[in-house]
Amino acid sequence: MTALPSTPVHRPRPDGVVVRIARWSARHRWTVIALWVLAVALAVVAGGAAGTRTLTDAQSGSGESGRTDVVVADAGFPDPPVEQVLVQTRDGSALGTGGASAAADVATAVRGLDGVAAVGDALPSADGTALLVPVTLDVGGRTGTKADVAAEDAVRPVLAAVAGVQDAHPDLLVTEAGDSSLDAVVGTQLDEDFQRAELLSLPVTLLILLVAFGALLAAGVPVLLGLTAVGGALGLLGLVSQLSPVDASASSVVLLIGMAVGVDYALFYVRRVREERRHGASTSEAVERAAATSGRAVLTSGIAVTVAMAGMYLAGSPVFTSFGTGTILVVVVSVLGSLTVLPATLALLGRGIERPRVPLLGRLVGRSDDSRVWGAIARRVVARPGVALAVGTGVLLAVAAPALGMTTALPGTESLSRDSEVVRAYDAIAAAYPQQGSTDQVAVWRTDGGPLDTAAVQAAAAALTAQLPDPAAAGTVEFSPDGTVARLAVASAGDPGSADAVAAMTALREDLVPATVGALPGVTTGVTGATAFTADFGGTMADRLPLVMGFVLAITVVVLTVAFRSLAVALIAAVLTLLSVGAAYGVLVLVFQGTWAEDLLGFTSTGAIVSWLPLFLFVVLFGLSMDYHVFVVSRVREAAVSGQPMRQAVVTGISRSAGVVTSAAVVMVAVFSIFATLSLLQFKQLGVGLAVAVLIDATLVRGVLLPAVMALLGDRTWWLPRRLHRLPAASH
Repeated sequence: MTALPSTPVHRPRPDGVVVRIARWSARHRWTVIALWVLAVALAVVAGGAAGTRTLTDAQSGSGESGRTDVVVADAGFPDPPVEQVLVQTRDGSALGTGGASAAADVATAVRGLDGVAAVGDALPSADGTALLVPVTLDVGGRTGTKADVAAEDAVRPVLAAVAGVQDAHPDLLVTEAGDSSLDAVVGTQLDEDFQRAELLSLPVTLLILLVAFGALLAAGVPVLLGLTAVGGALGLLGLVSQLSPVDASASSVVLLIGMAVGVDYALFYVRRVREERRHGASTSEAVERAAATSGRAVLTSGIAVTVAMAGMYLAGSPVFTSFGTGTILVVVVSVLGSLTVLPATLALLGRGIERPRVPLLGRLVGRSDDSRVWGAIARRVVARPGVALAVGTGVLLAVAAPALGMTTALPGTESLSRDSEVVRAYDAIAAAYPQQGSTDQVAVWRTDGGPLDTAAVQAAAAALTAQLPDPAAAGTVEFSPDGTVARLAVASAGDPGSADAVAAMTALREDLVPATVGALPGVTTGVTGATAFTADFGGTMADRLPLVMGFVLAITVVVLTVAFRSLAVALIAAVLTLLSVGAAYGVLVLVFQGTWAEDLLGFTSTGAIVSWLPLFLFVVLFGLSMDYHVFVVSRVREAAVSGQPMRQAVVTGISRSAGVVTSAAVVMVAVFSIFATLSLLQFKQLGVGLAVAVLIDATLVRGVLLPAVMALLGDRTWWLPRRLHRLPAASH
């Protein structure tokens, strides 16, 4: 059977820009390698010298609370960080003179420290079993990120001094907690987690590639490309951050995505070079043929991944904007490396890339182009494609079904490990001094930036206070040093983010504030705080998810339609990837919204998925899945162009791409699974979501559903509307 006349399969051109770049790089191998090393080194040095500007807490928000936080932060309110030291009996009995003595010792021990600005009077608990000593830290007038760093540095000697008082009073509990100490704990936890992840991911990746290639150099080349791409991208991100600050987690996202795509692209290329040489091609011929096939697939995949990551710019959050910038940079650098320095390196190594061979593995790996296992599966699928499609789709829909009950929320202190003394201290303070509710902050400022009418603002604030269910919940109005911004703290019933707290915050925004301070002429108001931040962030993610999904789907369909001159191929990719993402969502809900997996993965369920994860997973998974789809369809297309009937071409394409797709998927699943072992809940959920989705995508989707659909469509797989036949023939 030949291709339908109305849907022609264009034969690949013997030459093209990708092949010309590879040919030039191979001929000037030392020059290209030197330029690559120099470019990466310059990016790393320049980025390190410039430093990375990170988003402040105020800049990280979204919606009304995000805008209000920025205004309040810029107003210059004196908000020094405060730590709380708890002195408590261990058996719950009343404190005697020993408690007062311990509190006095705490004050004496910390008052003389350089990082302490003031020590307040001890506050007794309602039941007389505890004292709370407030310690104000000295951040030297710094603001934003610099203040946070200074506070974390200042709190460490305070923690040590409090530990010394605890040793002197073993019969009492003397412990400390606060925002700065909790930040220090989280920072230390993150550092330890990512050091472990980095130490594990590299040897695991190398081991998997050794099994895949059977030779050390062949396994090492993809790892080196991934590492240099990540290093160069991190340096460039530091430079870009001077114009637009990035989230502190952006570097971790760059590492995660960079190693995934960098290793994948090099894996595709190296595997094809070895295959061509096994068929008798010289090194230069093998490099050029790999460029004409895998190189073009890498370019197409890189473009698809880049446009998918660009969807993060539509998320309405500065955090996602920085993630989008970081991932786009590392994908672009990975593609550039795959098209230039990788052909140069392969040309330089020549047949030496097969050495040193791993005993036994070196003789078993790479003897055949085809995978017998996946070839057998593909033959059974194309023999009964309707049944395979129905069963596979049914399985994925069943796995995805729990996603309909997904609940999202930002994790709080409940997601932190209780192995930390500071976290246990936070729990003890919360129990001894139960919060009367979360605190909302009402801010008022003139729209034109001028000074406020102090008397009018105070009168309006008094009217607001009088309308509260509990007028005592409101504090006093504070004005910024220049008098342009005022703020009022209001305590509400319930923990931050609870239904009661959200109801109270909503009442402030929709009823009380507009009727009082919001009615003043020429002013703008905003309500912020922990509850408002959580509600606004979750609301923004929910509102923007359909927009982001629509953008990514539409642009990806356009890119793949141009790349393969087939609208059918593009639509198949979109639908199958949606099934993969839905299944990943379903697994996340099953694992993390229940409690059955707590002991297995070492977490305490909050009954919710982290609110930023669904959007982030969709964008990342849609991008990464394009690697497999582009590569597999490219091999099917090659077989179809060579004259094979469509069903045979599907079997050939699946069996010949199975080895590299399986190797790439195993690398990704292994690295993502390491993230599931980290301490913080959000990274556990990220690791499980990514690992499950990649596993499903590389097996059930690309090994069963894709060949089933292509077998059912036959030559209509390459269908392109007649009006689109003017598209350039960018074939593989």
